[in-house]
Amino acid sequence: MKKNEFWHRSAKWIGSAALAAMLLAGCTSGAGGGNASTGHPDSEANATAASADNRGGKNNTGSAGIAAVDTQPSTVFYEVFVRSFYDSDGDGIGDFKGLTEKLDYLNDGDPDTDDDLSVGGIWLMPINPSPSYHGYDVTDYRSINPDYGTLDDFKTFLDEAHKRGIKVIMDLVVNHTSKEHPWFLDAAKNKDSRYRDWYIWAEDRNQQTGGTSAAGSGSPWHSALGSHYMGIFWEGMPDLNFDNPEVREEMIATGRFWLEQGVDGFRLDAAKHIYEDLLTDKSQETTDKNVSWWQEFRSGLAEVNPDVYLVGEIWDPSAALIANYLDDALDSGFNFGLAETIVQAAKTEKDNNIGFTLERTYGLYGEKSGGKFVDATFLTNHDMNRVMTQLEGDTDHAKMAAGFLLTLPGNPFIYYGEEVGMLGAKPDESIREPMQWYKGGSGTGQTAWEAVNFNKGQAGLSVEEQAADPDSLLSHYRKLIRMRTAVPALKDGAIAEYESGNPGVAAYLRLTEEQTVLVVHNLTGSEQSINLSENAEGLNFGQILKATREGAALDGGKLTIPAYTTLVLE
Repeated sequence: MKKNEFWHRSAKWIGSAALAAMLLAGCTSGAGGGNASTGHPDSEANATAASADNRGGKNNTGSAGIAAVDTQPSTVFYEVFVRSFYDSDGDGIGDFKGLTEKLDYLNDGDPDTDDDLSVGGIWLMPINPSPSYHGYDVTDYRSINPDYGTLDDFKTFLDEAHKRGIKVIMDLVVNHTSKEHPWFLDAAKNKDSRYRDWYIWAEDRNQQTGGTSAAGSGSPWHSALGSHYMGIFWEGMPDLNFDNPEVREEMIATGRFWLEQGVDGFRLDAAKHIYEDLLTDKSQETTDKNVSWWQEFRSGLAEVNPDVYLVGEIWDPSAALIANYLDDALDSGFNFGLAETIVQAAKTEKDNNIGFTLERTYGLYGEKSGGKFVDATFLTNHDMNRVMTQLEGDTDHAKMAAGFLLTLPGNPFIYYGEEVGMLGAKPDESIREPMQWYKGGSGTGQTAWEAVNFNKGQAGLSVEEQAADPDSLLSHYRKLIRMRTAVPALKDGAIAEYESGNPGVAAYLRLTEEQTVLVVHNLTGSEQSINLSENAEGLNFGQILKATREGAALDGGKLTIPAYTTLVLE
């Protein structure tokens, strides 16, 4: 499509000046990716430059003299639970040496190969020492969990990841510590401890110990040596007191420490619970305090790395709530509402107009962030039933969910094992089962810290079985990520709605100033067709750029799409 055709018709298409401003709001930050979604070393310098330009609020303008389309330069991230991934020393527990051995599976650094996933980023679940298997109750913020190796092992992993063009972000859990953290042990036994006010004690504040945590985990108060401390998630996780400036300074210093080791950013656990009023986590007063803290945090980290990527766990379906955190605080908030929407569309085989919703959501995000946001999209994570279980083992539906995830704007996050269809449902240990590398579940490097229940004896749900099968789910993920990398509008573009006219076909536009493409998903098990000439006047798509299956045809304005297929047209 010619660029001036889009600008000519955009006001009528969006429907109002306000909504047009949503789409044409200026250039979004490249935080967390830039051009690094290719995941190869030669893209790293360009990614850094793009990120620096955009975080500084640089506005690119096109030949028409108007603000650029609100793009979201992106990177595909892969979430890793180190304990479950790959074991280098035979103790059954995954470690950094094992993860380093498997980096070529994620990205081998060579753009000419097609037998790796080609991800551009890794999110590490907690890697600090902890008494729990999951690590979300930390006992030492500046060390590596000895189960996973040493700090030198971690640095080697970082170096090898960066050589392949892979950015690395790590979980940072600052809302609470472990009750076994030396700070808390000292604070609990000694009211005169320097760490006493680092935690929240009911008796010290003349506060009643009733009520229910807004986090939904029962009473937030727990007893310790005659006093009661706040722990909104669990008694083993006492909340830190962020009204104390020493706590804030310590957490900023911790973030800076890891940036100095080479980490590129952080996934911030429980980002909306730093301040808790025990009634609601949605009050504007509580939200404003949380946002103020994350702004302070970002400012402190920027002295070490101005391009640090911060993505928050803001578990809430409200775009308006999440938007608050994008105001010079976080780059991204995980889009939990979108995750549910994608899975439902794939499962029911019905279009639910994702483009319509996201176009308006991103307008709000762009306004609140000054054009410096990037969405964080995903299907499931370590706290949710795995997507293949939600889809009842249907591989075609899993492929369509992946098709959505990897053709939408923002940084898509893939949960380890999702690409081979691993199964899992609550309790948490069962959604964090060992990565399935081999047919039969045993072989060199296979972790065994947790008994395999959901994935035991499941034919085909391993890397070994899928790697050489061109029709496998793993091959599908590889193909989709390469499609995303190859099409600029798909990788970095904005989104706009597009009515397919067929309830079994989902469609939306992805666009940069230089390119507009149409993404089309046939969500059903039968061939479908749509008439392009009856949609969005002025848009003329003349060729099929990419397809996940053969058999698509474009005849004039009629597009025929094979069953369970994703297409990209220009």
